[in-house]
Amino acid sequence: MSDKSGQVGGRIAIVTGGGAGMGRATSLRLARDGHQVAVLDIVGDSAKTVADEIVANGGTAVAFTCDVSERAQVNAAVAHIRRELGPVTILINNAAIEDFTPIAEIEDAQWDRLMAVNLKSMYFTTQAVLSDMVDASWGRIVNLSAFGAQLGAPNMALYTASKGGVISMTRSLAVELGPKGITVNSVSPGFIDTPMARRAINAGLFPVPYEQIMATYPVPRLGRPEEIAAACAFLASEDAGYITAQVLGVNGGAAT
Repeated sequence: MSDKSGQVGGRIAIVTGGGAGMGRATSLRLARDGHQVAVLDIVGDSAKTVADEIVANGGTAVAFTCDVSERAQVNAAVAHIRRELGPVTILINNAAIEDFTPIAEIEDAQWDRLMAVNLKSMYFTTQAVLSDMVDASWGRIVNLSAFGAQLGAPNMALYTASKGGVISMTRSLAVELGPKGITVNSVSPGFIDTPMARRAINAGLFPVPYEQIMATYPVPRLGRPEEIAAACAFLASEDAGYITAQVLGVNGGAAT
C-alpha cells in the first residue's frame, strides 16, 4: 500500500520527548512496527541512545537534540529529517514537563515555559510537518494529554491547563484536517511508571501516597510506558483511519 508520497509500508515518524519514558517506548514500538523513527529530545544523549537501540535491533532511526518550544529548532530538525529519511506522515507529540505549584505561587515565567513546552510546541511541530501530510493525503497526529486535564488535581492547575489545551487543540485540528486525509487524536495517560512520575513520587509531590490513588482504580497498578506506546501505535496505523478527534484514556479505568 502506498500514498501520494510513494511510501510503501513503513512511514516516517517523529516522536518528541522520545528519549525517555513514554516517548522512548513509543519510538521503539513504532520502529518495531516497521516505521523509520526520528527521536527528538532536549537531552540529546537520551535521544541518541534510543535511536541506537532501534538501529541495533534492525530498524531505522535518527536522533536530534531539540527544544520543541523553539520554532527554529523544530523547523531545523524537521528539514533534516525530511532530507535524511523523507516526508513525515506520523507525528507523536509527547514532549512535556510537569509542575506541582499551588496556583497562588505560580510565576509568569514558570507559566510561559510550561505552556511553551507542553502546548505551543505541538503547534510548532504540526505546522512543520503539515505540508508532508497534505501532499501524501495521509497523516497521523497523536497528541499526549493527561488524565488530570479531565479530572483535575491539586497544585497542578498549570500542568492540567496545558494538557486541557492539548485536548481542545486535538479536536479542532481533527475537524480542520480530516478532509485532507489527516487524523488527529489524543492519548490521555493515567498514572504511568515513567522517570517523570518517579521523580514526583520520590519527592512526595502527590497529596496522598500513590498506592492510595491506584487502589481506587479497577486495574490497581501503575501503567507501563509500553501500554501508552501501544495506544499511540494503533492511532498511527492504517487501521485507525476512521478514528479522529478522540481522547483515548489509558488509565486503568480511573473514573473521570
